[in-house]
Amino acid sequence: MPIKLPEKYIFFLLIGAAITALIFWLLHDPVRNFSESLPGLDNRPPVDTTKLAQVKIGEKFNFYENPTSTLTGKWPHFRGADFDNINKEKIQLIDTWGPGGHKILWQVFLGEGHAAPVIYDGRVYILDYDENKKADALRCFSLETGKEIWKRWYNVNVKRNHGMSRTIPAVNEKYVVTIGPLGHVMCVDRLTGDFIWGIDLVKEYGTEIPFWYTGQCPFIDNGIVVLAPGGSSLLIGVECATGKEVWKTQNPNGWKMSHSSVMPMTFEGTKMYVYAAIGGVCGVSAEPGNAGAILWQNNEFSPSVVAPSPVVFQDGKVFVTAGYGAGSAMLNIRKNGNQFSAGVLQKFKPKDGLASEQQTPVVLNGKMYAVLPKDAAAERNQFVCCDPSDCTKYLWTSGKTERFGLGPYMIADGKFFLLDDDGTLTIARIKNPGFEVLDKTRIIEGQDAWGPFALADGYLLMRDSKNLVCLDVQIY
Repeated sequence: MPIKLPEKYIFFLLIGAAITALIFWLLHDPVRNFSESLPGLDNRPPVDTTKLAQVKIGEKFNFYENPTSTLTGKWPHFRGADFDNINKEKIQLIDTWGPGGHKILWQVFLGEGHAAPVIYDGRVYILDYDENKKADALRCFSLETGKEIWKRWYNVNVKRNHGMSRTIPAVNEKYVVTIGPLGHVMCVDRLTGDFIWGIDLVKEYGTEIPFWYTGQCPFIDNGIVVLAPGGSSLLIGVECATGKEVWKTQNPNGWKMSHSSVMPMTFEGTKMYVYAAIGGVCGVSAEPGNAGAILWQNNEFSPSVVAPSPVVFQDGKVFVTAGYGAGSAMLNIRKNGNQFSAGVLQKFKPKDGLASEQQTPVVLNGKMYAVLPKDAAAERNQFVCCDPSDCTKYLWTSGKTERFGLGPYMIADGKFFLLDDDGTLTIARIKNPGFEVLDKTRIIEGQDAWGPFALADGYLLMRDSKNLVCLDVQIY
């Protein structure tokens, strides 16, 4: 005869199972079984580039129309003009949506991914993946109307892996440069979309594409696009006008491409590029005559997955962070004569201090801000503020009722704009000390709204996994 448990026991068993499932979800690490792949130690034969699929970068083009614009605002690369994710235009932006709520000016359907746009003089550029044509596609739109101007594309077979495209183009007066999911670099004319050159990083540099495809975003420095192949050359500089490699960085330790992007830094009068590779963090000279030379490197913080980019400070500090339990480290760059060195000031797990899984922290007026990852104990998913001199102590947090996800955040007109995973946009401001929500609303009825913002001329661009939308957030 079967034994019938009392209802209260069944209730407690169900509660226990639910709590166990929640703990498993919070602690689950999808890369826990990953190990660092070192050349010669992973029993994997070298890539035979002769057997790679032939990709004709930039071979196809569609022209739609050629509108004019009087707009002059610019968001030219990842994290904006000054690489700090702060919009500095003298335009007053909204505090609340008002009684009529938000209004989407235009919306474009995209292939699944997290690639974000750039803006230049009234034009929007975004690297999309066309799932029907199986093609990387650089698409150009009007910022004011959302009408497509032209599209430059090429066929490449990319399988869905939490999206496909996830990089941001770089644009200047003459050129647009992109990196596709499988490491195909393309340079085109900014206005006409005419193809100029292409580079296959896997074929030409032996790049090992990261687990979730290429996440690195290029930038253009005085006509030279800066890239980090992480194969035979750790970093390279390529002339936009010709596609010619003008400098390169040796890679004696076999460091690999991460999802992180290269950040410029000037310290003690020396201009350099800082990169968080799989293997360690380095500073590479950007000075004429010595470009590409390694100035310093540190491998004390080298997780197997790195998505946020380094945060650089004028006093020589470099903050690096990563998800999946890796935590963060604050490096301290020093110069003695002509020699540089990099030591670790702080290193900690996400439960012990400021860390980020996907987005790069923002710095304003000497304070650093970030949304904590889900493994940050009681403060998980909260927006927090710290003094960079001690990242293990928070000056304030957004609190238990205001939690966020993996979406982007930026500063504009003295306010924070934060996008949650489901497309909910929060407008907030610092209230000394503290965090005050001014308004929030769900903009996009989608999911995985992780692509970074772009903002220029009062037009805010955001996306979820399949939609790009434009909002007018200026006060008239």
